[in-house]
Amino acid sequence: VQLQASGGGLVQAGGSLRLSCAASGGIFRFNYMGWFRQAPGKERQFVAAINWSGSSTYYADSVKGRFIVSRDTAKNTMSLQMNSLKPEDTAVYYCAAGGSTGRATADEYGYWGQGTQVTVSS
Repeated sequence: VQLQASGGGLVQAGGSLRLSCAASGGIFRFNYMGWFRQAPGKERQFVAAINWSGSSTYYADSVKGRFIVSRDTAKNTMSLQMNSLKPEDTAVYYCAAGGSTGRATADEYGYWGQGTQVTVSS
């Protein structure tokens, strides 16, 4: 199973970006897929998660109301719409798959994408 994250970039504070994560490499079904982020010198941090059908979503308090996670089961993709971006959102964003619950920690995810850089300037 391979995960490919894309869509990162440089944006001004208050702007928006949309990240995508494409899964490939076989037929599979994950309970949860998620987004995590890691800023320099900090631990990897949970951002959002979504279940297989897309009916349940979870967000970190720091992004609730600004970010929206979604997925397309037919295309086996997951997206993260990031609005009202702040400089503190600057990080490398990773998509992950295989979480057992919506609040699964990074250690509980078995598959990871390569990460995409998001930089928010003030």
